[in-house]
Amino acid sequence: MSAITRFLTSRWGPVITGAVVGILAPVLVKLGNPGNMGMCMVCFTRDISGALGLHRASVVQYIRPEIIGLFFGALVGALAFGEFKPRTGSAPLVRFLLGMFASIGALLFLGCPWRAYLRLAGGDWNAIFAILGLIVGIGIGIGFLKMGYSLGRNHPAPKAIGWVMPAIMVALLLLLILAPQFGRDASGNPTGPIFFSEKGPGSQHAPIIVALVVGLAIGFLAQRSRFCTVGAIRDVILLRDSHLLNGILALIVFAFITNLILGQFHPGFANQPVAHTNALFNFGGMALAGLAFTLAGGCPGRQLFLSGEGDADAAMFVIGMIVGAGFSHTYSAAATPNGPSAFSALALIVGLIICIIIGFTMRERKV
Repeated sequence: MSAITRFLTSRWGPVITGAVVGILAPVLVKLGNPGNMGMCMVCFTRDISGALGLHRASVVQYIRPEIIGLFFGALVGALAFGEFKPRTGSAPLVRFLLGMFASIGALLFLGCPWRAYLRLAGGDWNAIFAILGLIVGIGIGIGFLKMGYSLGRNHPAPKAIGWVMPAIMVALLLLLILAPQFGRDASGNPTGPIFFSEKGPGSQHAPIIVALVVGLAIGFLAQRSRFCTVGAIRDVILLRDSHLLNGILALIVFAFITNLILGQFHPGFANQPVAHTNALFNFGGMALAGLAFTLAGGCPGRQLFLSGEGDADAAMFVIGMIVGAGFSHTYSAAATPNGPSAFSALALIVGLIICIIIGFTMRERKV
């Protein structure tokens, strides 16, 4: 075990994790997931939000087993290496808000940082504008960090708090497998409590057991290697440390090669799967998301893995993402493959203003 720990926490850890993601994500697409969406934290939590009835966009409703697998993979890693330490108290309400706005921003691009890199590796050049926006958002967040921004320290919490998220994930898995239905209304529409898409991206998915196993493997590796798609850029800019960035480069290279082998590399801007060509909103949406992720301390994947370690504050961020996705679709803020929606611009402006206010006002007081 100690040898595994030393290897995965070395400079090779993120590289191995990125390579595994780069290979398995396109394979999940080949097995049924939407194009260039083999692994996307925001898209998948959006689908879960819809499956739970938090929005009624019927084409994006499905309990994604990848998220469940990622969480339990991280939980297994934390338990196996003595890193499951329930904790809370680091501005959980602010983290919830940051999770909401991270999701709102990412859904203007239609993908999280993970998917931005996977879309690039699949030939979707729209991802270039999103990645540039992500870098700008992270840069703004770093500016706040240099000004003393902090959400404070979390503190040890009762063991029971650490098991709340595992219980939620078990409940989601049972709902996925059992798919309970109370019936249909007079128009023939399902009345819930769970909603699954019959067409569109939500209806496209790899076999449940395969998605779970892939999620478990990636979650374990990412927890051990501290893999983070936002921390990679932050560390390069702030610390001149490319330790995590090597993982991102490995992800892109291996995803590109795998897409070529599977015949899934289709270069261009137009006609990309679950994507639009509005460069302004691709850039702006991911700038908002990058800022929110940086203020929260890590990308959506990293937040999910931290919640698997018992971090209740990271769990609040993840729940905020689910609620934010529901908000985006309910109030016509999320973009669609046709471009931004009626209130996308308003959501972007409000999100940036609130995140900037958080950046200026949240500073740890010295005792």
